[in-house]
This record gives sequence, C-alpha cells and structure tokens, in this order.
Amino acid sequence: MEKQAVALAIHMEELMNTRSRFLVGTMLAGTAVLLAPVSYASSHREAPAISGMPRVDSTDFYMFRSYEAGREDFVTLIANYLPLQAPYGGPNYFALDNDAIYEIHIDNDGDAIEDQTYQFDFSSTLANDGAGIALNIDGQDVAIPLRIAGQIGTAPNDPNINERETYRLNLIKGDRRTGNVFPLARGNNQAIKFFPKPIDNIGMKSIPDYATYADNHIFALALPNCDKQGRVFVGQRAEAFAVNLGEVFDLVNLVPIEGDSAPGAGDGGGFPGGITQDRANDDLVGESNVTSLALELPIECVIGKKGNGVIGAWTSASLPANLVSAPQPNANNFPNRWVQVSRLSAPLVNELVIGLPDKDLFNSAEPTQDGA
Repeated sequence: MEKQAVALAIHMEELMNTRSRFLVGTMLAGTAVLLAPVSYASSHREAPAISGMPRVDSTDFYMFRSYEAGREDFVTLIANYLPLQAPYGGPNYFALDNDAIYEIHIDNDGDAIEDQTYQFDFSSTLANDGAGIALNIDGQDVAIPLRIAGQIGTAPNDPNINERETYRLNLIKGDRRTGNVFPLARGNNQAIKFFPKPIDNIGMKSIPDYATYADNHIFALALPNCDKQGRVFVGQRAEAFAVNLGEVFDLVNLVPIEGDSAPGAGDGGGFPGGITQDRANDDLVGESNVTSLALELPIECVIGKKGNGVIGAWTSASLPANLVSAPQPNANNFPNRWVQVSRLSAPLVNELVIGLPDKDLFNSAEPTQDGA
C-alpha cells in the first residue's frame, strides 16, 4: 500500500487553523492510490531509529485538490514532521534539523519512482551576524539566553527574533539525487531564493497575533517552465490527528466502539460499555503541535506528459551518512551519501504491518522496494 503513494489526503481544520487564509477545512480521509481502503491514521515514532530523531520523523502526509475559491486548478501537499510538540516546549521550541533535507516526491506516471522532488533545506542563524542579541550590563554586552528578545509583531523579520530559521527550496526533476536541480525563488522577487520560517507559537504575550504572523510566511513560489506560480508555507500547526496514543499502545486499552445509538445521541443505546465518540476524548487535538511543510502547486505543472493525470506522492527525510549511527543498506546508493531515515505516504503501514526487525529498513527503502 505504501508503494502506491497517497492520492487523497486529509482536509484539516485544526492542522492549518481556521483563521488561516491558506489550506483550511474539515477532516476528510487519507488513502492510497487505486484500491487502498480509506483510513483515519497517522504515524508517530513508528520505528526504533526514528524515535530517537524526532526532528526528521514524518508524522503525516496529505494531498488533495485545493478547494479555496479560485484555486481549483492547484494541488496541495502537506508533510508534517517533529511529532508531539508540547505548546510549553520552551525555551528552544522546535526548530527543524539543519543537517537534514526534507523532501516531497511526486510520481506522475505510475511507476512508484519520483519524477519531481521538492527539497527543503533549513538553516538557523543568530541575530547580529551570529553574535545574537545582547544586553549592555555594566558596560559589557551579554548575550540573551532566549530565542526572542521581546514581543513579536506580524512581520517575518521582526528585530526581536534572536534565532531565525530560513529554508531553501529546490525542485529536482528526475532522480532525486542525480536529476536536474532548480533552486526556487519567491514569486514576487525571483532574486530572493530563501524563505523565512515563523518562530513557533510561544504564547499570546510573545506573539499577540500569531495567525496573521504565520499568514505572512505564505510565499508565492516561482516554478521553472510553469506559467502559474505556486505557494509555500513552513511552520508550526496544531495537530489534526485524533487518537488516544497512550491507551492504543497499552494493548489497546480502550473501548472505541460507539456507546450511543448514533454518534452524539447521548442515549446509551449502542454497544454495552461503549463510549460517546467525541474529540474531547482525544489526547492530541488541542494538546500537541507539529511542523508542516506545505506546498500548493499548479496541477498542470505536476502531472507530466506520460501519465494519465493521476499523481502519487510521498515524503522523506535524509541525513548525511556520518550522522547516522548505523547507516541503512541503501546508504551507498547515492553519490553524496545522503541516508534516508524517514519515509511516509499511507500512514500506519510501518506501525501495524512491518515487523519490528524491518521497521528501520522500511524507512530507508524506496517505494519500488516495498514488494520485498
């Protein structure tokens, strides 16, 4: 199922925030191309190795035709990383890995091999050319210990931000390691080929209008050989996946069956001992955050000329081989020695299908290898 890559994805109310003007909605269902069953699912800490590398742990991958008015000819792809972010996770919060590359792969001819890859490469820098923001104390400049020096407004480059995250975005056509690389630029100024990432939602005093602040990090995206521009956003979002993680993995220590005659009826006329299904029972929605890498791309520029208009996609994260303690078997396949450590398309495949000895191998493999 993973091999066939996602072609429908979850339409997310909490994930992209109802106040956002980009990628808003209500939940649909994630499924794989062709005959895969519809499922509500997600992947967190699904393999032994990735559990120790949360910054490169992919939790969800969503893909759907854009539904915002006037955007029906676009497809939206969202890859979530760094699971189970606690809102109070300061003072450093949840920067992405500067050593990693994060990728969204698109297959447009049905062979489970990428035809386009959108590659995100992140950097973190301190203000004042790396010296950080300092306070003059008794005639001596003393660096502050926090990521912000005061209240943040709505501009991407607020002077009170002490540590700034930016990313570069490449489009690779063909093989993701040997194909043609096109550095992407902002649609309103193609001389600028980097994009700022908003600092995480620290709180109402630090960032009084986080919705507007985050919206101002949605950028038009110039695409090579494409008449239309796309859009890109990377930043912290509320977790949209609903599950009681503790009870589920405690030998399924819950009663998930509807206790009412119909959801919300409140009459106890359903399964004896069942519960009223309600998101109040969930321990992720409203409690945890993720970091979303979101792209909105013109459909005409991703479907290619060889296929039938259907695309499949998946997301992955890779690290340099020297930073991976036990490089996976395909580490020698790529000239620059990137080691893939995370992969996701259809959720829960690795958790619930792949045996424990093979979970790390699955995360390092290509979709074409899934038949093994």
